[in-house]
Amino acid sequence: MIFLSRNLFRALFASALLARASSVAQDFNAVADGAKGRLDGALNELAQVQKQIGAEKIPLSREMNMAEEAVLSKGKELEKRERDQANQMVHLGVLKNQVKGRKEQLDYLEGLLNEFSTAIESRLHATEMPRYGDRLRAARAVSDNEELAPVDSLAQQAAMIGLALDRVDGLLGGEVFEGSAIANGVKSKGQFALFGPVAVFAADSTDIAGTASGQMNTPEVTISTPPAGMASGIRAIVQTGTGTMPLDTSMGDADKIAATEETFTEHATKGGATMIPILGLGVLAVLIGIFKWFQIGFIRLARPRDIQIIVDRVNERNDAKAIEHAERIKGPVGDMLRTAIEHANEKKEYIEEVLYEKMLKVRPRLESFLPVVAIAAATAPLLGLLGTVTGMINTFKVISVFGTGDPKTLSGGISEALVTTEFGLIVAIPSLLIHAVISRKAKGVMGAMEQISVAFINGVDPERGEGPSDGGDKPIAPAPPANPVAAQVPTEPDNFTPVPQPSA
Repeated sequence: MIFLSRNLFRALFASALLARASSVAQDFNAVADGAKGRLDGALNELAQVQKQIGAEKIPLSREMNMAEEAVLSKGKELEKRERDQANQMVHLGVLKNQVKGRKEQLDYLEGLLNEFSTAIESRLHATEMPRYGDRLRAARAVSDNEELAPVDSLAQQAAMIGLALDRVDGLLGGEVFEGSAIANGVKSKGQFALFGPVAVFAADSTDIAGTASGQMNTPEVTISTPPAGMASGIRAIVQTGTGTMPLDTSMGDADKIAATEETFTEHATKGGATMIPILGLGVLAVLIGIFKWFQIGFIRLARPRDIQIIVDRVNERNDAKAIEHAERIKGPVGDMLRTAIEHANEKKEYIEEVLYEKMLKVRPRLESFLPVVAIAAATAPLLGLLGTVTGMINTFKVISVFGTGDPKTLSGGISEALVTTEFGLIVAIPSLLIHAVISRKAKGVMGAMEQISVAFINGVDPERGEGPSDGGDKPIAPAPPANPVAAQVPTEPDNFTPVPQPSA
């Protein structure tokens, strides 16, 4: 059964496939016929389009050729424009360099004219400032005006050349013009005669006449009194152009230098309050130096003969004669020898201690007041520096208020501030020298006393033999081979000044 049903199924399936295939074949034929119709329509449409393209291709080609030619033309024109632009840039660079060069030349000329204006102003005589001062100030105002065109600024500055030429013409033949000047503290009107660098003045209402020169820190002109008999000649030069006058080869500089001269009091007063302790230290150091010089200089040192006489008398046990001779030597040396004679019976070590104690008592007296001189030498420069610092502070305060327009005022303030340093060094250097000289002199006295004490100790016989005394001052000749005192006799120091003593 199963086998039959399977065959039956196959038969039924085969019959269904055959029926389907026949229907598909019929549909394929219909589709093929439809496709062929559409293909023929498309071919006809393609033929029409190709025909239309062929009709439009020639004008389009012609237009494309014309467009290509236009593009080539525009490209050539662009290249030409680029070349022209490059040439213009090169030309512009050349023009910029030329403008830069002209500007540098203009700045150089402006600088030269400024220097020329400054040179003219520095060479103007003080009597010419009222005449040319306005034009000089106008030239300086032009150089400082940044809004003014360079050409206009240069033209106005160039007017200074005309001013200089006019001035030269006037100086070559001499020039007489009116003005005012200060003579003997009084301002008088009169006439100036200017020829070259020399200017003279003659007053209208008085007989004042003399050479004219500028005054420091002021625009006023001062008149220097000429030698006797020259005033009339100067007046004749001003009034008639012929006369005699004194010739100043320094061109007025001698009068300016003379005007700066000042007395010691005026110079010291510029230092202010700091000068009081500086000068006080200087005077104190000088007085101490003089006092110590005479104090140490009048100390008499024992001569080798005196030491020999005293030692002989001590060895002969004639202490009274030895003390009498020691008392003839005034001062600390005689006192030390008298003390040594009084302790001659003691041991040498004890005598040495006694004499050393005496020298220790003398040293403070010799070295007294020397620390004051040393303090003056060290303090005076510091006080001078203090005065300089305070003076410079005051000067800078003035500068902050009035500026640095006048260098003479600035230099004057600085010079006044340095006065204290100057006097500080003037006090310090002599104080150092005084301290060195007096210290050496005192050390010389102490060294001589030390030698005298050594000579006495070495010369005294420890056993002090019993020898007769002749009662005189002549030393007893030492027994050969040698006197033990001879090698220890002190010599006078190099800086010792002998003082005449009365003869024994």
